[in-house]
Amino acid sequence: MNIAGYEHTPVLLNEILQGLSIRPDGCYVDCTFGRGGHSKAILKNLQERGRLIAFDKDPDAINAIDDLLLTDKRFTLLHGSYSMLKEVAAKNNMLHQVDGILMDLGVSSPQLDNADRGFSFKNDGPLDMRMDNSHGITAADWLNTAREKEIATILKTYGEERFARRIAKEIVKTRIENKILTTLQLAELISKTVPIREKDKHPATRSFQAIRIFINRELDELKDTLAQTIDVLATGGKLVVISFHSLEDRIVKRFMRDESRGDNFPPELPVATNLLKPRLKLVGKAIYPSLQEIALNARARSAVLRIAERIAA
Repeated sequence: MNIAGYEHTPVLLNEILQGLSIRPDGCYVDCTFGRGGHSKAILKNLQERGRLIAFDKDPDAINAIDDLLLTDKRFTLLHGSYSMLKEVAAKNNMLHQVDGILMDLGVSSPQLDNADRGFSFKNDGPLDMRMDNSHGITAADWLNTAREKEIATILKTYGEERFARRIAKEIVKTRIENKILTTLQLAELISKTVPIREKDKHPATRSFQAIRIFINRELDELKDTLAQTIDVLATGGKLVVISFHSLEDRIVKRFMRDESRGDNFPPELPVATNLLKPRLKLVGKAIYPSLQEIALNARARSAVLRIAERIAA
């Protein structure tokens, strides 16, 4: 597959653009560049004075950028985690100046489709799973050295896998004679171990999700970056987040809810509403893909979009 030439329409693209309420001369951040679908759509709505900064941990995404974006003076692409958001904003005098932040969470289609990245249990490849495969521990390194209890905890916590202990025990037993080095090795081990099948879901789905989240510290980085958005967004700026599984969405929903309620005073303490100082305002309810979009792109089926607006302190 030609990863560099990969093109696809991002999930809920129109809803995302509406949620950002793009100003032609505004300043925006795309936290997960991927293959540039969101960034290109945002740039189409920006005039010469507009600005867009994008992040991506994946070297493949950085290398796949096309010449039009490379030469666009309105656009900057940075190789690194979106947890660099506040640091980058501070260096560029953008604290409290950004009009919109987009976070598209999870794994991109090119990452899933490229067997060499190790994210998919459908095609055989090295058991890697690193978003940035230029450094860090691989999924294989971890699975072949971690203690059984730790593996079970990760599968249960990040994958909500009901058979986590059983799978962890089989992993530790198997690796004594044969190290687990490929995606199909792990997928087949899990398939043989899990006694009950979920309808229309591969038995390894939850475990692969859990391992990927752990290896990349996805939930920790999400929590950290959400907190940073408060100091980066301008008054009236929009925070637009699309999640693809319940753990991510739970974190996003709780963050937006808590920031829209204001300071966390003890419940027994009577406090006037005007003293709570909320920093975000919820914009509408959660948005889900239409049946038509899901029919065109099966990966859209689990997407949830939430939007909040920065309000004056």
